Amino acid sequence: MFGGSQAAFGYLTGSASKKQTTPDPTMSDLTRLSVRAFLSGVLALIFCLSVLPKAAEAESRPANKLGPFDILVRSMNVQSYGYRRVKDPTGSAPSRTIERFEVRNGDCVTTPGWSDCVGDRERSELRERTSVAHDGSEGWYGWWFYVPEDWPYLWPTKTYLGQFHQWRAQPVFMFLNRNGLMLDVMPYGFTTRMVELVPEGEFKGKWHKIEVQARWSKDTDGFFRVWVNDVHKFSWEGETLTADAVYFRYGVYRSFISRYLKAWDKEEAPTQTALYATVRRAATREGLKLGSVRNQQ
Repeated sequence: MFGGSQAAFGYLTGSASKKQTTPDPTMSDLTRLSVRAFLSGVLALIFCLSVLPKAAEAESRPANKLGPFDILVRSMNVQSYGYRRVKDPTGSAPSRTIERFEVRNGDCVTTPGWSDCVGDRERSELRERTSVAHDGSEGWYGWWFYVPEDWPYLWPTKTYLGQFHQWRAQPVFMFLNRNGLMLDVMPYGFTTRMVELVPEGEFKGKWHKIEVQARWSKDTDGFFRVWVNDVHKFSWEGETLTADAVYFRYGVYRSFISRYLKAWDKEEAPTQTALYATVRRAATREGLKLGSVRNQQ
């Protein structure tokens, strides 16, 4: 009846008339077992620490298949709620599937090259990983965005809903929530002018279509033109780059959170959620149209 238990605890069972048992474990045996158990635990911990960061990195970099970007990856946010592809909750998006970005109080990430936590920033964005535009290139960009009626306005914190950022240099054009939607024109590394794109009264609770035609150039032959809901809103002629390349980022990015907290005597910044649809890049304006892509969503 006890044969199975005895074998399991290290007893060697022979014939019914003969039994041979191992001696009782000594203190040295117990010490060796303790050391082995400790080392096994350390190895297991090392394995978990090596795997989890890779898993988090993979989770934070979903491919975006909405447009001809080679791949768009998550940037400076690894929260599961920070980025999701969901069915259109508004019933009026240009596609059945939309992208949902959410930023909550304290959503900052530190990487080897940059820290949003130290920099007083919070964000959830997607960015181009490899399909950057180089000096002398030209193209079209298009997307739709939506903020809900309860979208909180965090001024004097700056909340951006898209930006063209130079490679290893400062942004050149940023889409800023200041009452409504403004274009922050800063091709030289500082704001040269602010242009209203969507007025405050029309900003919330509606889908807005943005189209950009750009020639990226360090010379005077560059240009940057913007249409909002099919109405031409802005043209810039001249230098559009000071670095060698530029890439697109979009989502919710809020800079200098402490300004809002101090100005309004708040302990925390409220959650902000924005929706995007049919984010695309093309060689022509015609290439931005949904066409067969809409049927795939």
